[in-house]
Amino acid sequence: MRIAVTGSSGLIGSALVRALHADGHELVRLVRRAPAREGEALWDPARGYVDPAGLAGCGAVVHLAGAGVGDRRWTAAYKREIRDSRVLGTAAIAGAVARMEEPPKVLVCGSAIGYYGDTADRTVDEDAPAGEGFLPSVCVEWEAAAAPARAAGVRTVFARTGLVVSAEGGAWGKLFPIFRAGLGGRLGDGRQFWSHISMHDEIAALRHLIDTPGLTGPVNLTAPEPVTNREVTAAMGRALHRPAVFAVPAPAMRLVLGEFAEDVLGSQRVRPTRLLESGFVFRYPGIDASIRAALTG
Repeated sequence: MRIAVTGSSGLIGSALVRALHADGHELVRLVRRAPAREGEALWDPARGYVDPAGLAGCGAVVHLAGAGVGDRRWTAAYKREIRDSRVLGTAAIAGAVARMEEPPKVLVCGSAIGYYGDTADRTVDEDAPAGEGFLPSVCVEWEAAAAPARAAGVRTVFARTGLVVSAEGGAWGKLFPIFRAGLGGRLGDGRQFWSHISMHDEIAALRHLIDTPGLTGPVNLTAPEPVTNREVTAAMGRALHRPAVFAVPAPAMRLVLGEFAEDVLGSQRVRPTRLLESGFVFRYPGIDASIRAALTG
């Protein structure tokens, strides 16, 4: 199958491209610079432009591009960048897909469990409403921007991804060096739930969304059982054979991270109901196995 991917240089996008290429799929990487090699096509989310030739003949489009939520302190300018990179990018892709004479069969759009906001101890799945705050509002607009593709009859799936367990990057990638140095520990009181997913299962789940005709709308990409930050801390210590006795107090996190600290300290107890009901089987359902898989590659 010919598949177009945005965000192909990111942590998840690059892993997805490698997996699809290894299985013989023809990949088109949508890039925001002048295409420099075969298999690249131009898109400009700010201008709403996507090279039609890049999408021509594609059976699927996977849209993963977006500014990193935890890459910088949340200034007003960076919050606009987080929002615009998702909303404008999705609108550009969805509009281009909707205008095609022969559109792809499926559009898989990245989204996030940030949609649900802080759920405390309450378990939520795809039927739960949006939460309150900056990230939930971004996720609502992000998913709504795909409306043109849905109106054109393209099966549209929103991959609401949790915390991806990877040593290569992302939020979890920042934890490994700290724990290796023996400086790891809980964040805040450690009772907040972290809904995680191994990188292997994240990629397998995205491919499942592409290949499963009945799936549409939001699908949570998280392991079956969320764990608390205390449990994550203990699992990281076991995997790396390091003590994990330090703790970062909530006030210190707010001082360093600013507004983003509220999301780190918040709790998201999310279950992947629709993914499980569609027959997906996790290879690494538990936190210990997910961390070991990240360490062994």
